[in-house]
Amino acid sequence: MTASLRRGIDEVLDDARTRLDRLDAREAYDAVRAGAVFVDIRPQINRDMEGGLPGAVVIDRNVLDWRLDPASDARLPIAGYDLHVIVVCNEGYASSLAAAALQNLGIQRATDLVGGYRAWRAAGLPPLNPPNLSTRTALAR
Repeated sequence: MTASLRRGIDEVLDDARTRLDRLDAREAYDAVRAGAVFVDIRPQINRDMEGGLPGAVVIDRNVLDWRLDPASDARLPIAGYDLHVIVVCNEGYASSLAAAALQNLGIQRATDLVGGYRAWRAAGLPPLNPPNLSTRTALAR
């Protein structure tokens, strides 16, 4: 690889974020209440230690693209190009990269939560109980 093609992770992250309409905790709360879908990509150990995000679909990061790609044989029923998905990680770094990857698949309303799950908790927002909760809580691994 030539030096001109090399990019550090900070540059890749900045590039990903230029495409996202990132949401703070309050904006994400309002978006989910209006029908957006939270997707929690945090490792199981973090969900066990810090708690879950009620109403979120849990999808391991390593299968996220396949589960939400509407053209994938492994897609979830919620997958769609018009899906408003808010990806959540611990602090809002991996989620930016994941949301940009979803946009690369044509899911243009994919975004993430600024500051991640920890910003959500710090904001003191109540748990979410969106409509059709039963369709959103199935483990998507």
